[in-house]
Amino acid sequence: MIGHRLFIDHGSEFVIGRTSVIGDDVTIDQRASCVGDGSPGRRHALVGNGTLIGSGAKVIGPVPLGAGAKIGAGAVVNHDVEAGTTVVGINEE
Repeated sequence: MIGHRLFIDHGSEFVIGRTSVIGDDVTIDQRASCVGDGSPGRRHALVGNGTLIGSGAKVIGPVPLGAGAKIGAGAVVNHDVEAGTTVVGINEE
């Protein structure tokens, strides 16, 4: 499910898995991916309203990205991100 006003900046080579839920006013830059991890059921990201996913970032698995989160370019995220948080680099448990 995709919310209102999704903005795909430089819309090339991006991946949004079919069980992803994308909130309103989300920006996704080029080469960003919300990919599954093989989990049963929902296996892709739950992206909160107003979130930014930077160029080349990878969000892996059914992790929630809180409203207003910012995922930096090239970041790798595989666990929950709190609302309003900025994540850069490899963000793993």
